[in-house]
Amino acid sequence: MNMKSETFQIASDIQWEDAGDGVVRQIMAYDDNLMMVKVKCEQGAVGPIHQHPHTQSTYVASGCFEVTIGDEKKTLKAGDGYYVAPNLPHGCVCLEAGILIDTFTPMRKDFLK
Repeated sequence: MNMKSETFQIASDIQWEDAGDGVVRQIMAYDDNLMMVKVKCEQGAVGPIHQHPHTQSTYVASGCFEVTIGDEKKTLKAGDGYYVAPNLPHGCVCLEAGILIDTFTPMRKDFLK
């Protein structure tokens, strides 16, 4: 199944989706092989430990997050990033409200309605 986003993503035209517990997301660019998602978190929001078969790379655009990947925990701020191998348990706690830019390969079909 060939799925893809529009060529350009205009943030003001993309609805924020409630991901629960103080987290909302905008699905930005994607095709079958890649997906970029903007994730906005309120202070205190928790992304519980989870895992998925996708490779993930995340850029911290703003805020401060305590990120756990496997057995390792780090505090990351704007400009930092992290990599998550497929099926590796990971999660985060938002220490200061901010935005994460998540990328996944292949795309997260479960994020599309």
